[in-house]
Amino acid sequence: MCKKVIPRLGLAVLSCALVLTVGSSAAATDRYFDETKVTTFFAFDNVSIPFTQNLRVKMRQPEKHPANPVVARGPAGSVDAWAVQFYGSVIREGDKLRMWYAAASDLPPSGPDEPRWRPAYAESADGINWTKPNLGLVEHNGSKANNLVPIDPPQLSFLNLKVLHEPEDPDPSRRYKMTTHVYYTKERRLGTLVPFFSADGIHWKVARPVKPIGTEIGKEDLFQPWTHFEPAGGLYKWDGLYYASGQNAVVADRPYHGRIARAFVSGDFVNWAHANAVNFVRTAQHQLLGGGRGRDGEQTHEGVSVWHRGNVLLGIHGIWHGDMSWRNVTIDLGFLVSNDGIQFREPSHEFVFIERGPDGAWDEGGLLQGQGFENIGDQTYIYYGSWDPRPHEHTDRPLPVRGGVGLVTLPRDRFGDLVLEPSGLGAGSYHIPADEAVVEFMTKSIEVPAGTAPRFHFNVDGLGPQAAIRVELLAHDLKPLPGFSGKDAAVVRQNGFQVPVAWSGRTAIGGLPDRVRLRAVYEGTRRQDIRFSALYIRN
Repeated sequence: MCKKVIPRLGLAVLSCALVLTVGSSAAATDRYFDETKVTTFFAFDNVSIPFTQNLRVKMRQPEKHPANPVVARGPAGSVDAWAVQFYGSVIREGDKLRMWYAAASDLPPSGPDEPRWRPAYAESADGINWTKPNLGLVEHNGSKANNLVPIDPPQLSFLNLKVLHEPEDPDPSRRYKMTTHVYYTKERRLGTLVPFFSADGIHWKVARPVKPIGTEIGKEDLFQPWTHFEPAGGLYKWDGLYYASGQNAVVADRPYHGRIARAFVSGDFVNWAHANAVNFVRTAQHQLLGGGRGRDGEQTHEGVSVWHRGNVLLGIHGIWHGDMSWRNVTIDLGFLVSNDGIQFREPSHEFVFIERGPDGAWDEGGLLQGQGFENIGDQTYIYYGSWDPRPHEHTDRPLPVRGGVGLVTLPRDRFGDLVLEPSGLGAGSYHIPADEAVVEFMTKSIEVPAGTAPRFHFNVDGLGPQAAIRVELLAHDLKPLPGFSGKDAAVVRQNGFQVPVAWSGRTAIGGLPDRVRLRAVYEGTRRQDIRFSALYIRN
């Protein structure tokens, strides 16, 4: 049945169903294979594509959606009237996108055991229009008509959370996992991690019993060592281990200034090792600014939020622009990549992936990295939050509300491209004629499981009659493979997000050695137009 709705853009329309690229749901009409289930070599990943000639990486900034914030704060008196804080997660399940976020009301807590920050839930069919379902499970302001999810113990307060869905877990009660940032008191109030399990993503129970002290925990119930850790950044599983990435500013194995991204690790999600690893440190943090300058300088804010892509992790971190006064601290979001699940690096130095909004915008001042990434139709959706740190509680300026959940979009999986670098061509390049210069990349060795016939696909744009990519298969030792190189090389001229590479009409290539490399050569008088974004390998 059709109904009249008023979108945030202020236009009255007649809405009958969700159509266009996402159809009636986020997954129902997606004509592409799921890239998270295959091996992906991104253009900016110099571990997967270590060899290039006359090419450079050009990163892309996503566009902010005009409907932002796609999840806004609720009305006065509601559970999230003061804060919809996306230190949270978005996970696709079938035709539905599910979101968890931290909510805070504009009403003061009724007593010392009522938490200020609570987990809340929203869902969407298209990733743009979100509903806050009336779950009827947690009381607020005398009513259970809200979207709060119950936790056990119920009084714990946490202002950030990350959710991981593992439907293959043999214990149904543990198929959803959540890490949260709560507080405890030693000599002073410190942050720490508390993990939760759930069977349905709605009803949550702490991983092992704790005895709350008000809305916090006691030091005898710590899952981690006595230190200050803010596990706000990311939750992911890599090589059989669980990682909680967050912010920490205590002494590391090497001295750094200020906030850095650090990860704690667990084998069972209940017992967490005290030893931890540094995820990421910005270049400026190698210069020590001295004591008493914890807010000052360029730093890494709140860990790394992760998109697990099977063989590689994509990450977002906070770019903290510091100052001695809270009045001038601002935060943008940067982009990272990891091939080992522990150490992250920047594909482009100090690249600002998502920029904070101008003053007066809903996302002014500072941004928060949520863990929400989805490929939907022809676009990649990335969700983020806002927090303006400038009017801070330690100043005489009022504490601002915390805006909501925003959405930015890219063309599907096109985070960055390998494009021609003209400085390597022509008379200025040691007199090498431009039309004779080689423009190419070569991958690392690709493992070919016995008995498989892998298919190769390009995410590429800019091809045409005067621009093509010639593709060869090589052995691990770089020897060209007969039938797949030289005059038998594949030639890709079609643009698209998942363009099959065919050798003599064949796309499923059997009988390959156990390790091969792919060599791609840019050709044609318009090869400067080529933008290669990713290689997908399907076994």
